[in-house]
Amino acid sequence: MTFGETTYFSVAPEQEGMRIDQFLMETVPGQTRSFFQKRIENGDVLLNGKPISKSARIKSGDEVELFLPEPVLDCAQPEEIPLDICYEDEDLLIVNKPKGMVVHPAPGNRTGTLVNGLLFHCQGHLSGINGVIRPGIVHRIDKDTSGLLIVAKNDYAHQHLAAQIQAHSFTREYEAVVYGTMKEESGTIDAPIGRSKLDRKKMAVTSDHGRNAVTHYEVLQEFQDFSHICCRLETGRTHQIRVHMAYLGHPIAGDPVYGPKKVIRSLAGQCLHAKTIGFVHPRTHAYLEFTSELPDYFVRFLAGLPQK
Repeated sequence: MTFGETTYFSVAPEQEGMRIDQFLMETVPGQTRSFFQKRIENGDVLLNGKPISKSARIKSGDEVELFLPEPVLDCAQPEEIPLDICYEDEDLLIVNKPKGMVVHPAPGNRTGTLVNGLLFHCQGHLSGINGVIRPGIVHRIDKDTSGLLIVAKNDYAHQHLAAQIQAHSFTREYEAVVYGTMKEESGTIDAPIGRSKLDRKKMAVTSDHGRNAVTHYEVLQEFQDFSHICCRLETGRTHQIRVHMAYLGHPIAGDPVYGPKKVIRSLAGQCLHAKTIGFVHPRTHAYLEFTSELPDYFVRFLAGLPQK
């Protein structure tokens, strides 16, 4: 078994009637039943191409897909890393993450992450709801997405902020440059997102096992071959804006995963910036909103685009 990849199994006649978690435990030695139950809950196990419950029973000839994510580290370590902090109080802080910075440690990115810097800056005073690898992280943005991120310093703040995200009352607006000209000046993409069946490292619009995902967009400026748009998230699925815009046929410029094969390498990743964040403060109950300027890479790319 290789972490980060999908493995396929066929159910033999003598295995018919077994629970799926028992089947995996016997087929893939070295892991516990609870490990595989967690994989099933996360949607990393498909039976005949569809997600199932951990109590599902298999039949002869069934096809089982198992995706094993990369193992996480035991604990993130503090590091003195310069952070662009826009706001901070005893409950939370707003940080402007640069393009290229990973949010939390993972295999291949053990140091230099936002969490490493936060642990040093906050002297360990971060919420523990998301565990020792992602302390304080209420929501996240991709490595090559720049912009604003909210961080909770205690569990009280974390719970209140997470509840606002769950209730879709949390303001998150992004700006992006996408390929082509949009048919409508504004619109809503309401299309469920789940892990891709073709590539388990990617997400995709899918009705089989996708979760509800809604993105509102507005065109800010049109160019010959690109459009500058604003997107407002109603939900917050993994890679949501990148997947939704590619689904519309307008992938984000520079996106190496969901964009065209010929990537705009000068962008070093997708041209996507988390520009505005707004929420009700968990303690004062006042509505706060913060906006960050478009970063240099974004402005330079816009300036170089031929006018329509």
